[in-house]
Amino acid sequence: MDFRKIIKEFRNRRILVIGDLILDHYIWGNVNRISPEAPVPVVEVTRENFLLGGAANVAHNIVSLGAHAAVTGIIGEDIAGEALRNILGQKGIDCSGLFTENRPTTVKTRVIAHSQQIVRFDREDSKYVDGRILRGILSHIHSIMNDFDAVIISDYKKGMITAELVSGILKKSRPKGIFVAVDPKVGHYNFYKGVSLITPNLAEAALGSGMEIKDDKTLVKAGRSLLKKLALNAVLITRGEQGMSLFEKGRITHIPTVAQRVYDVTGAGDTVISALTLAYASGAGLEKAAVIANQAAGIVVGEVGTATTTPEQLMESFS
Repeated sequence: MDFRKIIKEFRNRRILVIGDLILDHYIWGNVNRISPEAPVPVVEVTRENFLLGGAANVAHNIVSLGAHAAVTGIIGEDIAGEALRNILGQKGIDCSGLFTENRPTTVKTRVIAHSQQIVRFDREDSKYVDGRILRGILSHIHSIMNDFDAVIISDYKKGMITAELVSGILKKSRPKGIFVAVDPKVGHYNFYKGVSLITPNLAEAALGSGMEIKDDKTLVKAGRSLLKKLALNAVLITRGEQGMSLFEKGRITHIPTVAQRVYDVTGAGDTVISALTLAYASGAGLEKAAVIANQAAGIVVGEVGTATTTPEQLMESFS
Protein backbone atom coordinates (compact mmCIF):
# COMPACT_ATOMS: atom_id res chain seq x y z
CA MET A 1 0.00 0.00 0.00
CA ASP A 2 1.52 3.34 -1.02
CA PHE A 3 1.22 6.62 0.86
CA ARG A 4 -1.47 8.07 -1.39
CA LYS A 5 -3.72 5.02 -0.95
CA ILE A 6 -3.34 5.22 2.83
CA ILE A 7 -4.21 8.93 2.86
CA LYS A 8 -7.28 8.33 0.64
CA GLU A 9 -8.43 5.75 3.19
CA PHE A 10 -8.55 8.42 5.94
CA ARG A 11 -12.09 9.41 4.97
CA ASN A 12 -13.38 5.97 6.03
CA ARG A 13 -11.91 6.13 9.53
CA ARG A 14 -13.36 7.21 12.88
CA ILE A 15 -11.07 8.33 15.72
CA LEU A 16 -12.08 8.92 19.35
CA VAL A 17 -10.07 11.70 21.03
CA ILE A 18 -10.03 11.81 24.84
CA GLY A 19 -8.21 14.51 26.74
CA ASP A 20 -7.73 18.06 27.93
CA LEU A 21 -9.76 20.51 25.85
CA ILE A 22 -8.20 23.95 25.43
CA LEU A 23 -9.45 27.15 23.80
CA ASP A 24 -6.55 29.00 22.17
CA HIS A 25 -7.12 32.76 22.16
CA TYR A 26 -4.87 34.81 19.87
CA ILE A 27 -4.52 38.60 20.10
CA TRP A 28 -2.68 40.07 17.11
CA GLY A 29 -1.19 43.52 16.83
CA ASN A 30 1.77 45.82 16.23
CA VAL A 31 4.38 47.25 18.56
CA ASN A 32 5.65 50.76 17.80
CA ARG A 33 6.52 52.07 21.25
CA ILE A 34 7.38 51.23 24.85
CA SER A 35 4.92 52.05 27.61
CA PRO A 36 5.74 55.16 29.69
CA GLU A 37 4.32 53.31 32.73
CA ALA A 38 6.76 50.37 32.66
CA PRO A 39 9.49 49.00 30.34
CA VAL A 40 7.06 46.87 28.34
CA PRO A 41 5.91 47.03 24.71
CA VAL A 42 2.54 48.59 23.90
CA VAL A 43 0.61 46.28 21.56
CA GLU A 44 -1.81 48.05 19.26
CA VAL A 45 -4.39 45.32 18.74
CA THR A 46 -5.54 44.76 15.16
CA ARG A 47 -7.55 41.54 15.54
CA GLU A 48 -8.19 38.51 17.73
CA ASN A 49 -9.41 35.01 17.11
CA PHE A 50 -10.13 31.70 18.83
CA LEU A 51 -8.75 28.31 17.79
CA LEU A 52 -9.01 24.77 19.09
CA GLY A 53 -6.19 23.66 21.37
CA GLY A 54 -5.13 20.52 23.25
CA ALA A 55 -7.35 17.51 22.60
CA ALA A 56 -9.71 19.78 20.63
CA ASN A 57 -6.87 20.54 18.20
CA VAL A 58 -6.14 16.81 17.86
CA ALA A 59 -9.77 16.29 16.82
CA HIS A 60 -9.49 19.26 14.44
CA ASN A 61 -6.43 17.65 12.84
CA ILE A 62 -8.37 14.42 12.37
CA VAL A 63 -11.29 16.09 10.57
CA SER A 64 -8.95 18.30 8.52
CA LEU A 65 -7.32 15.09 7.28
CA GLY A 66 -10.72 13.93 6.07
CA ALA A 67 -11.72 11.50 8.83
CA HIS A 68 -14.45 11.54 11.47
CA ALA A 69 -13.55 12.63 15.02
CA ALA A 70 -15.37 12.66 18.34
CA VAL A 71 -14.05 14.30 21.51
CA THR A 72 -14.52 13.43 25.15
CA GLY A 73 -13.41 16.03 27.67
CA ILE A 74 -14.39 18.73 30.15
CA ILE A 75 -15.45 22.34 29.68
CA GLY A 76 -16.67 24.93 32.18
CA GLU A 77 -20.11 26.51 32.31
CA ASP A 78 -18.75 29.76 30.90
CA ILE A 79 -18.44 31.80 27.72
CA ALA A 80 -15.16 30.10 26.77
CA GLY A 81 -16.80 26.67 27.11
CA GLU A 82 -19.65 27.73 24.86
CA ALA A 83 -17.16 29.12 22.33
CA LEU A 84 -15.23 25.85 22.38
CA ARG A 85 -18.40 23.82 21.87
CA ASN A 86 -19.47 26.07 18.97
CA ILE A 87 -16.11 25.86 17.18
CA LEU A 88 -16.02 22.07 17.56
CA GLY A 89 -19.51 21.88 16.08
CA GLN A 90 -18.58 24.19 13.19
CA LYS A 91 -15.65 21.90 12.34
CA GLY A 92 -17.95 18.87 12.21
CA ILE A 93 -16.51 17.27 15.33
CA ASP A 94 -18.84 15.10 17.42
CA CYS A 95 -19.33 16.96 20.74
CA SER A 96 -21.60 14.44 22.49
CA GLY A 97 -18.72 13.58 24.85
CA LEU A 98 -18.41 17.08 26.35
CA PHE A 99 -18.94 17.18 30.11
CA THR A 100 -19.38 20.40 32.05
CA GLU A 101 -17.90 20.83 35.51
CA ASN A 102 -17.57 23.57 38.09
CA ARG A 103 -14.25 24.86 36.81
CA PRO A 104 -13.23 27.36 34.14
CA THR A 105 -12.71 26.17 30.59
CA THR A 106 -8.95 26.03 29.97
CA VAL A 107 -7.94 29.07 27.90
CA LYS A 108 -4.46 29.98 26.66
CA THR A 109 -4.22 33.59 25.48
CA ARG A 110 -1.24 34.49 23.31
CA VAL A 111 -0.37 38.06 22.34
CA ILE A 112 1.47 38.16 19.01
CA ALA A 113 3.08 41.15 17.30
CA HIS A 114 5.14 41.04 14.10
CA SER A 115 4.89 37.22 14.06
CA GLN A 116 6.48 36.99 17.52
CA GLN A 117 4.75 35.84 20.69
CA ILE A 118 5.14 38.56 23.32
CA VAL A 119 3.32 37.01 26.26
CA ARG A 120 0.98 34.14 27.12
CA PHE A 121 -1.42 33.93 30.01
CA ASP A 122 -3.47 30.88 31.02
CA ARG A 123 -6.80 30.42 32.74
CA GLU A 124 -7.26 26.92 34.13
CA ASP A 125 -8.08 24.63 37.04
CA SER A 126 -6.03 21.43 36.82
CA LYS A 127 -7.58 19.35 39.57
CA TYR A 128 -8.10 15.72 38.53
CA VAL A 129 -11.56 14.55 37.53
CA ASP A 130 -13.04 12.01 39.91
CA GLY A 131 -16.27 10.77 41.42
CA ARG A 132 -19.49 11.24 39.48
CA ILE A 133 -17.88 13.09 36.55
CA LEU A 134 -15.24 10.37 36.06
CA ARG A 135 -17.85 7.62 36.21
CA GLY A 136 -19.96 9.48 33.65
CA ILE A 137 -17.00 9.96 31.33
CA LEU A 138 -16.01 6.28 31.50
CA SER A 139 -19.60 5.16 30.98
CA HIS A 140 -19.80 7.35 27.85
CA ILE A 141 -16.46 6.08 26.50
CA HIS A 142 -17.44 2.45 27.07
CA SER A 143 -20.77 2.96 25.29
CA ILE A 144 -19.22 4.34 22.10
CA MET A 145 -15.69 2.88 21.81
CA ASN A 146 -16.69 -0.01 19.54
CA ASP A 147 -17.77 2.56 16.94
CA PHE A 148 -14.19 3.80 16.48
CA ASP A 149 -11.09 2.53 14.69
CA ALA A 150 -8.60 3.97 17.20
CA VAL A 151 -8.33 6.10 20.33
CA ILE A 152 -6.05 9.06 21.02
CA ILE A 153 -5.41 10.20 24.59
CA SER A 154 -4.23 13.82 24.53
CA ASP A 155 -2.69 14.63 27.91
CA TYR A 156 -2.00 18.30 28.64
CA LYS A 157 -2.01 17.76 32.43
CA LYS A 158 -5.11 19.91 32.92
CA GLY A 159 -6.92 17.32 35.06
CA MET A 160 -8.75 15.15 32.53
CA ILE A 161 -6.23 12.30 32.26
CA THR A 162 -5.92 10.13 35.37
CA ALA A 163 -4.63 6.62 36.08
CA GLU A 164 -8.20 5.46 36.65
CA LEU A 165 -9.40 6.95 33.36
CA VAL A 166 -6.63 5.31 31.30
CA SER A 167 -7.17 1.99 33.09
CA GLY A 168 -10.87 2.22 32.28
CA ILE A 169 -10.13 2.95 28.61
CA LEU A 170 -7.75 -0.02 28.33
CA LYS A 171 -10.25 -2.36 30.01
CA LYS A 172 -12.57 -1.75 27.05
CA SER A 173 -10.02 -1.34 24.22
CA ARG A 174 -7.71 -4.30 24.89
CA PRO A 175 -10.21 -7.14 24.37
CA LYS A 176 -11.24 -5.54 21.07
CA GLY A 177 -7.65 -4.90 19.92
CA ILE A 178 -8.33 -1.16 19.55
CA PHE A 179 -5.18 0.93 19.01
CA VAL A 180 -4.64 3.49 21.81
CA ALA A 181 -2.05 6.24 21.24
CA VAL A 182 -1.02 8.76 23.91
CA ASP A 183 0.54 12.20 23.62
CA PRO A 184 2.15 12.10 27.08
CA LYS A 185 2.98 14.56 29.83
CA VAL A 186 5.85 14.23 32.30
CA GLY A 187 4.59 13.14 35.70
CA HIS A 188 1.90 10.90 34.20
CA TYR A 189 4.03 8.16 32.65
CA ASN A 190 2.89 5.57 35.16
CA PHE A 191 -0.67 6.15 33.87
CA TYR A 192 0.19 4.89 30.37
CA LYS A 193 1.35 1.34 31.06
CA GLY A 194 -0.06 -1.00 28.44
CA VAL A 195 -1.22 1.53 25.83
CA SER A 196 -0.23 0.90 22.21
CA LEU A 197 2.09 3.84 21.63
CA ILE A 198 3.28 7.14 23.13
CA THR A 199 4.70 10.16 21.27
CA PRO A 200 7.01 12.11 23.62
CA ASN A 201 9.36 14.85 22.47
CA LEU A 202 13.04 14.65 23.44
CA ALA A 203 12.62 16.42 26.78
CA GLU A 204 9.59 14.31 27.70
CA ALA A 205 11.40 11.10 26.71
CA ALA A 206 14.41 12.04 28.84
CA LEU A 207 12.34 12.85 31.92
CA GLY A 208 10.01 9.89 31.42
CA SER A 209 12.88 7.42 31.13
CA GLY A 210 15.02 9.09 33.78
CA MET A 211 17.92 9.33 31.32
CA GLU A 212 19.68 12.38 29.92
CA ILE A 213 19.54 12.26 26.12
CA LYS A 214 22.69 13.81 24.68
CA ASP A 215 23.51 11.60 21.67
CA ASP A 216 22.21 8.67 19.60
CA LYS A 217 23.38 6.13 22.15
CA THR A 218 21.46 7.69 25.05
CA LEU A 219 18.46 8.26 22.76
CA VAL A 220 18.33 4.54 22.03
CA LYS A 221 18.65 3.69 25.72
CA ALA A 222 15.82 6.04 26.65
CA GLY A 223 13.52 4.77 23.89
CA ARG A 224 14.11 1.13 24.79
CA SER A 225 13.64 1.89 28.48
CA LEU A 226 10.23 3.49 27.88
CA LEU A 227 9.20 0.61 25.62
CA LYS A 228 10.01 -1.96 28.30
CA LYS A 229 9.00 -0.03 31.42
CA LEU A 230 5.54 0.85 30.10
CA ALA A 231 4.93 -2.43 28.19
CA LEU A 232 4.27 -0.54 24.95
CA ASN A 233 4.12 -1.74 21.35
CA ALA A 234 5.98 1.38 20.21
CA VAL A 235 7.44 4.73 21.19
CA LEU A 236 7.76 7.60 18.70
CA ILE A 237 10.20 10.24 19.96
CA THR A 238 9.86 13.56 18.11
CA ARG A 239 13.23 15.31 17.82
CA GLY A 240 12.49 18.70 16.26
CA GLU A 241 14.91 19.54 13.46
CA GLN A 242 16.40 16.03 13.73
CA GLY A 243 13.12 14.37 12.80
CA MET A 244 11.68 11.38 14.67
CA SER A 245 12.79 8.03 16.04
CA LEU A 246 10.39 5.07 16.14
CA PHE A 247 11.11 2.34 18.67
CA GLU A 248 9.43 -1.05 18.28
CA LYS A 249 10.39 -4.36 19.86
CA GLY A 250 13.75 -5.29 18.27
CA ARG A 251 13.65 -2.42 15.77
CA ILE A 252 14.52 1.29 15.63
CA THR A 253 13.72 3.56 12.67
CA HIS A 254 15.11 7.11 12.38
CA ILE A 255 13.06 9.45 10.17
CA PRO A 256 14.72 12.74 9.10
CA THR A 257 12.75 15.98 9.25
CA VAL A 258 11.12 17.33 6.08
CA ALA A 259 10.24 20.82 7.36
CA GLN A 260 11.44 23.48 4.91
CA ARG A 261 10.78 26.37 7.32
CA VAL A 262 9.74 26.55 10.96
CA TYR A 263 7.60 29.49 12.07
CA ASP A 264 5.70 27.98 14.99
CA VAL A 265 5.78 24.54 16.63
CA THR A 266 2.53 25.20 18.56
CA GLY A 267 0.30 22.13 18.14
CA ALA A 268 2.86 20.17 16.09
CA GLY A 269 2.60 17.27 18.55
CA ASP A 270 -1.16 17.22 18.00
CA THR A 271 -0.60 16.87 14.26
CA VAL A 272 1.94 14.07 14.74
CA ILE A 273 -0.30 11.87 16.88
CA SER A 274 -3.35 12.59 14.70
CA ALA A 275 -1.68 11.71 11.40
CA LEU A 276 0.13 8.68 12.83
CA THR A 277 -2.97 7.19 14.44
CA LEU A 278 -5.09 7.85 11.37
CA ALA A 279 -2.50 6.31 9.04
CA TYR A 280 -2.14 3.24 11.25
CA ALA A 281 -5.93 2.83 11.44
CA SER A 282 -5.99 3.13 7.62
CA GLY A 283 -3.75 0.09 7.13
CA ALA A 284 -0.22 1.49 7.32
CA GLY A 285 2.42 -0.22 9.43
CA LEU A 286 3.88 1.89 12.23
CA GLU A 287 6.94 2.87 10.18
CA LYS A 288 4.86 4.14 7.25
CA ALA A 289 2.45 5.81 9.67
CA ALA A 290 5.39 7.63 11.31
CA VAL A 291 6.65 8.81 7.91
CA ILE A 292 3.18 10.23 7.14
CA ALA A 293 3.09 11.92 10.57
CA ASN A 294 6.52 13.42 9.90
CA GLN A 295 5.30 14.88 6.60
CA ALA A 296 2.20 16.33 8.25
CA ALA A 297 4.26 17.96 11.01
CA GLY A 298 6.59 19.44 8.40
CA ILE A 299 3.62 21.22 6.84
CA VAL A 300 2.06 22.67 10.02
CA VAL A 301 5.26 24.09 11.57
CA GLY A 302 5.46 26.41 8.56
CA GLU A 303 2.32 28.22 9.81
CA VAL A 304 1.90 30.63 12.75
CA GLY A 305 -0.44 29.36 15.48
CA THR A 306 -2.12 25.98 15.89
CA ALA A 307 -2.44 24.74 12.31
CA THR A 308 -3.72 21.65 10.51
CA THR A 309 -3.14 20.08 7.13
CA THR A 310 -5.37 18.42 4.52
CA PRO A 311 -5.23 15.11 2.62
CA GLU A 312 -4.47 17.06 -0.55
CA GLN A 313 -1.50 18.90 1.00
CA LEU A 314 -0.23 15.68 2.50
CA MET A 315 -0.46 13.78 -0.80
CA GLU A 316 1.23 16.66 -2.60
CA SER A 317 4.12 16.56 -0.09
CA PHE A 318 4.88 12.99 -1.21
CA SER A 319 4.96 13.82 -4.93
